[in-house]
Amino acid sequence: MSEPGALRTRVDRLVREVAKFGVVGGLGVLVNLLVFNLVRHVTELPVVRASIIATVVAILFNYVGFRYFTYRDRDKSGRTKELVLFLLFSAVGLVIENGVLYTATYGFGWDTPLQSNFFKFFGIGVATLFRFWSYRTWVFQALPAKEAVQAAESFLEQAPRQASRAGRKQPDRV
Repeated sequence: MSEPGALRTRVDRLVREVAKFGVVGGLGVLVNLLVFNLVRHVTELPVVRASIIATVVAILFNYVGFRYFTYRDRDKSGRTKELVLFLLFSAVGLVIENGVLYTATYGFGWDTPLQSNFFKFFGIGVATLFRFWSYRTWVFQALPAKEAVQAAESFLEQAPRQASRAGRKQPDRV
């Protein structure tokens, strides 16, 4: 495979990964916002506590979606390690997401339902950037064997071409 072809393949894979991450993440955002608003309207819990409950529910939903849809082709050998890392990075995302809401609510007094939902959504967006990077880098790692096979296939595709070019350009030796 040529260098531009290899780059194109990598870009295509990344686009598919981002799209799948977006589908699961989009559904996770809906779950998060629905649970957030349900808890706020059914209970008397403060805004940030309701948000934390909603975030935890969305984290559980997202793990299932990421493991069995977005990253189903990734290494599955260390599920315990994967889950621990997922929960660790999700907890950091939870702090980012709810830190934005906390700052808006208690720092600036923006606590109407519309403002709370806006800053909840904004916090989800900021935390999503961190989550995408951390999940793909540390949690759902690509199988090394797959990359090695692709590199070997690329080498094998290029080897006959290079040999035939070398044979045409060099005179026969006696």
